[in-house]
Amino acid sequence: MKKVAHATVNPLKSLNLLSKVDIEGLTSSDGELLSVFRQCALAILNTDTEQDDATQISTDYSDFDIKLVPQPRGLRLDIVNAPPQSFVDGKMIRGIQEHLFSALRDIVYTDFKIIATQSQPLDSVQTTNTVFRILRNAGIVRPDQPPNLTVCWGGHSISREEYDYAKRVGYELGLRGLNIVTGCGIGAMKGPMKGAAVGHAKQQNKDGRYIGISEPGIIASESPNAIVNELVIMPDIEKRLEAFVRLAHAVVVFPGGVGTVEEILYLLSILMHPGNRESIPLVMAGPESSRVYFEVLERFLRDCLGKAVRDFYTVILGSPDEVGHFVRRATDKVHARRRSSQQAYYFNWELQVGCDLQEPFLPTHENMANLRLDSGAPGYQLASALRCAFSGVVAGNVKAYGIEQVRKNGPYKLMGDRKLLDSMDRLLCFLVEEQRMKINAAKYQPCYQLGA
Repeated sequence: MKKVAHATVNPLKSLNLLSKVDIEGLTSSDGELLSVFRQCALAILNTDTEQDDATQISTDYSDFDIKLVPQPRGLRLDIVNAPPQSFVDGKMIRGIQEHLFSALRDIVYTDFKIIATQSQPLDSVQTTNTVFRILRNAGIVRPDQPPNLTVCWGGHSISREEYDYAKRVGYELGLRGLNIVTGCGIGAMKGPMKGAAVGHAKQQNKDGRYIGISEPGIIASESPNAIVNELVIMPDIEKRLEAFVRLAHAVVVFPGGVGTVEEILYLLSILMHPGNRESIPLVMAGPESSRVYFEVLERFLRDCLGKAVRDFYTVILGSPDEVGHFVRRATDKVHARRRSSQQAYYFNWELQVGCDLQEPFLPTHENMANLRLDSGAPGYQLASALRCAFSGVVAGNVKAYGIEQVRKNGPYKLMGDRKLLDSMDRLLCFLVEEQRMKINAAKYQPCYQLGA
């Protein structure tokens, strides 16, 4: 396999101005943290390949290494045996170079500057403050910007027609001066950014923002796409999800798999909370061919959360321009509301996000079996529990920790009301039939079992 034997790169924007204490802190970080950075760095350097199996990537590049070298003016990265697609004529592509230092900033620098200085455990207010500080440190929150951030969720394993639709919606959003926030991967995460870039270019908008928000467990298998020009890696999936909703002025959901359902349930748990009087505009959108997908998804949501859940979102099939018009109009209403109440445009401090949505959920067999999947629970609490269940399925499918748990101890066992479990099973089986879970196997072996 062809590799770049050695390369040296310096910071462009992130970490290009450090004190001696900063440099000492970065270069003396513990080995586990640097190991996480190495894995994320390899994924970033592996951008634009079809390979998304983290284990296979690690095997192919077992001799890959990256070291932090202190310099009088800051630091540099020495890289050994890197993927060749990150270089042009021997020089690293500028966007990938910036992504590398964004990863270093968020994984290593954030740890000793923000995480290590906090008391443990964090309460809800402290957790939200941590999310804000990480986003501020990454330059994501900006006080001089009007509300224009559209969060786009959807699967990385989608059809060409769905990808083209997501790209066309992004184009309509870009024409209307809206910027894009996604999970930074491919598929429904790349499409809106690519489309928005064309829309921005047509409007001669040279300041388009394409923000990618990831976390270490995801970025190892989903490299940032090449359109991302602002990358931030949150410490865990829960802070990643909170970052999405605190930044969002509107949310568009395209067809996706288990991870997309997890995101929808997380947001619905917040929107259905009685303490949240002002909702985040939410639209589910796809081409006409995705009608059955949304019918199955909506049936699951109604069966589990009740008919009232339909009040919290809008579904638009086809008509990308209608999606763009809906989001622009909804964002204008958010702008007027925030202005009249003198709330920050750049971070939604008013949202009530429960501790159950902030505490990292570790998908052990015990934790999965103890989830309260009870139809008698309030809708927002049940949505939160279902979110954890789907998070566990994501882990069992694609994350190294979850795959190892299932390999050692067998499938996760989910307990609860039979009606809920049957509805969940129907949805999951449908996602498998639709090939919306990108699993490297001829036949999908479920990582879960449903009990009663």
